[in-house]
Amino acid sequence: MITRAYKIADKVIEVNSLYDKVHKYCTDYITNEKTDFSVVIQQTDINAEKQKSDSEYLCEGKIIPSFSDEELEVTAVYRKIAEIMPNFDTFVFHGSVIAVDGQAFLFTAKSGTGKSTHTRLWREMLGDKAIMVNDDKPMLKITNTGVIAYGTPYNGKHRLDTNISVPLKTLCILERAEKNQIQRITKKDIYSMLIQQVYRPQDPVQMAKTLKLIDQLAEKVELYRLGCNMDPSAAEVAYNVMKG
Repeated sequence: MITRAYKIADKVIEVNSLYDKVHKYCTDYITNEKTDFSVVIQQTDINAEKQKSDSEYLCEGKIIPSFSDEELEVTAVYRKIAEIMPNFDTFVFHGSVIAVDGQAFLFTAKSGTGKSTHTRLWREMLGDKAIMVNDDKPMLKITNTGVIAYGTPYNGKHRLDTNISVPLKTLCILERAEKNQIQRITKKDIYSMLIQQVYRPQDPVQMAKTLKLIDQLAEKVELYRLGCNMDPSAAEVAYNVMKG
């Protein structure tokens, strides 16, 4: 068993793994601080990840990839962490977060819509002013004063993240459109998408906590819908409206 600790979303997590790959994956978050909780991976957890992965690919009619146990363990660790984080008013959200001038902007959409492309356009437009917080699975913490977005090791195929925390100003749904246009929306408009895009715990108690956190998220940040065509002007339209 390989044991190391990582600080993710202000919580110190001791990871006990069978393989070293997960520790290389999380190296930017390593810490020596006191542990808040631990996750332990057994071969049964890896086997369960393989079954889940195979089932998902079969349902989508795709060829089942050959993931190694080391790769599957990375996902197993992520899942165990995500199951526990609602205890700390924190959850995993599927989206791309970029920070500008100390404020974070979160973009979410159905797969293939262009979240990563859009935040890349922001970085190209704003240069060093724009910092990539996380390009796939940031964590969001609900506080009395607002929402904080955190970088995590689970940062997508481009491995784009920064180990920082930034107050979340806006959450925006991206949709493909011929003309770039943005509008404010309500909690009612976005709620079903939020449920789809959060990590949904298997444990009913943790799921109930997550639903409460989703409600608070929708109340504490500005909500937008952006129709965009992935032209560089899409970033300009979004930024000029959402920065306030």
